[in-house]
Amino acid sequence: MAKNGVSGDNRRHGAVKQRSQTQTPSGHWVKRDTTTGRFMDVKSDGKKFKGVRKEK
Repeated sequence: MAKNGVSGDNRRHGAVKQRSQTQTPSGHWVKRDTTTGRFMDVKSDGKKFKGVRKEK
């Protein structure tokens, strides 16, 4: 049986709650707070945020 490991081992266990991400036309990924709708962070390297769900 697979396990998530122990907490405190410097990695995420499970998905990020109440966050979503979408891609801008320029190719950057933007993280958004789903409760308020405000943009939180932008990744400019073209890679997605890990563990954050994507918007349709």
